[in-house]
Amino acid sequence: QVELVESGGGLVQAGGSLRLSCAASLNIFSIYDMGWYRQAPGKQRELVAAITRGGSTNYADIVNGRFTISRDNAERTVSLQMNSLKPEDTAVYYCNARYSSTNYWGQGTQVTVSS
Repeated sequence: QVELVESGGGLVQAGGSLRLSCAASLNIFSIYDMGWYRQAPGKQRELVAAITRGGSTNYADIVNGRFTISRDNAERTVSLQMNSLKPEDTAVYYCNARYSSTNYWGQGTQVTVSS
């Protein structure tokens, strides 16, 4: 059974930093495109950052320059370094793994940024 387990969420003041990690129990992790999504109360889930199996990255405009996504294929992890956090970054953050028509999600980790 595939599992994506997020960690690193928590409460931080505006301007602070957090680093999220996602550990994946995927047999061939390196073939998956990985991403971080978030969902705030009353809002739709949105893409925050993605990294392809080839290492190309893509960011939502609202986090570009503040967040950095990275992956470690040997450790089967994907991370999201979040700097200069803002109250509007408050949300549940989800790890996603995608290959062809296969799509896996983690359970999410809460990030709360206080003003």
